[in-house]
Amino acid sequence: MENKENKYTKKVTVREIVSFFKFERLTGDDKSLDRWTVVPDVNRPGFELCGFYKQSDPRRIIIIGNKESEFIKTMTPEEQRARFPMLTDGYTPCIIITKNNVLPPILKEIADHLNFPIMRTDMETFRLVTELISFLDERLAPEDTISGTLMSVYGKGVLIAGESGMGKSETALELIRNGQVLVADDRVDVQHIHNSIIGHSPAIIKGLLEIRGIGIIDVEKMFGASALISRSPVDMVIDLVKFNAADEYNRIGDETMHYTKILDVLIPTIVLPVSAGRNMRILIESAVTNFRLQQDGFSASKEIKERFNTYAGKDI
Repeated sequence: MENKENKYTKKVTVREIVSFFKFERLTGDDKSLDRWTVVPDVNRPGFELCGFYKQSDPRRIIIIGNKESEFIKTMTPEEQRARFPMLTDGYTPCIIITKNNVLPPILKEIADHLNFPIMRTDMETFRLVTELISFLDERLAPEDTISGTLMSVYGKGVLIAGESGMGKSETALELIRNGQVLVADDRVDVQHIHNSIIGHSPAIIKGLLEIRGIGIIDVEKMFGASALISRSPVDMVIDLVKFNAADEYNRIGDETMHYTKILDVLIPTIVLPVSAGRNMRILIESAVTNFRLQQDGFSASKEIKERFNTYAGKDI
């Protein structure tokens, strides 16, 4: 089976899908399970069964539910022999029949001749579609690797970014000691899933922190299993920069929000200057708390402006 477009770099085999969902295999041998899909979507072939194939993407997995099964019963044998080959061509990964519906004999005959895989499940069609798309979306999600430390701070995924030597790992250690949770240090693998960015640690450095002067520490062994989670959404970025008196920093909080683009998703970003005497753990925890309040509709900058308007001209 050939790929129609070379822009797709990831694929999921039918074998992986069958193994995950435990489908019953009705046709096709073991080799047929090596077929694959590159599209995180499915096709319920109503139009195709009627003979209309324009705008139909043959790379999608075909789902035959109750409606399709009942419609097939109304088709003549000639219509079935004319249309079923289009559903089992070289680009279609497989067909899945839901609700334990019967495999049409003519479709089985054609699939057996082509060594084409047809599966069956007792799942409801809508549930299978939802779970299968989620499965494919995650497996086929665009990926990238970025530098930084990903933490879960008060339930928010916080990517601590900044140049080398800014103290990202040391700050993460302070956060962990105060009850926050590590996801990944130094290198974060990210995926674009369901319009969100999900980050996790590469297996080789999972649960490890590199602290200058100490070396590598194992977070789980030092602080317990609750100090580490395998993955987290990236809800915000905190960019640590060297303090420069000549630079302008956020003072009131009503300045234009900065964003960092990760896999085409804009992530709200806060720039925190680092200097001697500034407790970065407290600042990050405070920034996250303020971010959560803003998401709930509270704005301290708006509050202070309202106070200025209230007390303007008064002797206070």
